[in-house]
Amino acid sequence: MDKEQVLTRIKDVGVVAVVRAENSDQAKRITDACIEGGIAAIEMTFTVPGAHKVIEELAKTYTSDQIILGAGTVMDPETARIAILSGAEYIVSPYLNLNTIKLCNRYRLPCMPGVMSITEAVTAMEAGADIIKLFPGEAFGPKMIKAIKGPIPYAKIMPTGGVSVDNVDQWIKNGASAVGVGGALTAGAKTGDYKSITEIGKQFIEKVKAARA
Repeated sequence: MDKEQVLTRIKDVGVVAVVRAENSDQAKRITDACIEGGIAAIEMTFTVPGAHKVIEELAKTYTSDQIILGAGTVMDPETARIAILSGAEYIVSPYLNLNTIKLCNRYRLPCMPGVMSITEAVTAMEAGADIIKLFPGEAFGPKMIKAIKGPIPYAKIMPTGGVSVDNVDQWIKNGASAVGVGGALTAGAKTGDYKSITEIGKQFIEKVKAARA
């Protein structure tokens, strides 16, 4: 899928499911539940054992119309390249690594580095980052999006951490292009309650649509 198409689809969905799991089976079941709930944007983190193999399997299981498959917790360009070869369509990092952005640009894949300041945000944008990941979001709150977009209105920002069903509308209304959601969406996996993930996913999608309307 073309880079611009991936970015457009992520923005259209509005929610990226950050998948952390104890094993590959749990990771795949979380992914299935998220997709069933309407969240097609999946960020398979490299904290999952054998993450690249999970990405490979998901890329074969789902069509590009069904899933927007990305890799998260990518700490360096080497890991980014492994993820890309495995089938990842976008790369998400917890911090700003210029070499990772450079590699993603080389292969024309969207890159979303984590930032915590205006300086990091501008540096990331100058390096060619497509979306700025405000992380950890709970350290700032929804108003930080508006604060950044005041002087930099063209910044595309995705907060991750601290986003819940109760406040996702505030993140969107303050200008977030999309939100990254982990535990607030996937907590049910710990007890095997995957149906709750699907139901919460539907709630997130509805809240985002309402906030944009």
